[in-house]
Amino acid sequence: MRLTLFAAFGGAVGSVARYLTVSAAVRLFGTDFPWGTFGVNLLGSFAIGAIMAAISGWFGGSNDLRVLLVTGFLGGFTTFSAFSFEMLQLIERKAFIAAFLYAGGSVGLSLVAVTIGYAAIKAVAA
Repeated sequence: MRLTLFAAFGGAVGSVARYLTVSAAVRLFGTDFPWGTFGVNLLGSFAIGAIMAAISGWFGGSNDLRVLLVTGFLGGFTTFSAFSFEMLQLIERKAFIAAFLYAGGSVGLSLVAVTIGYAAIKAVAA
């Protein structure tokens, strides 16, 4: 039950953080491109790499921290379900170049971000 509460609390905080981040991006950049979701997914990918490295290197593989921060917070913060819907919207608007850049950038740069986040913490922990 404790881990379920950790996941729920982390998810609630992560979801609010995503909402605030995406709302700010819409105010700053408009709605022509889903910059908020794009940024959240990149930041979340970096964070999961860094957090998982920190948990394994400094916190003895703590399952409590993993559930709270990765499953909970980052699960609520990152938005690949929103990504899928926004891809559909771009395709329906026939914004094929934007859709291609969004898909490729989201996946490719998220892989780069998770690698950098993980390596950065591993290097500091070494």
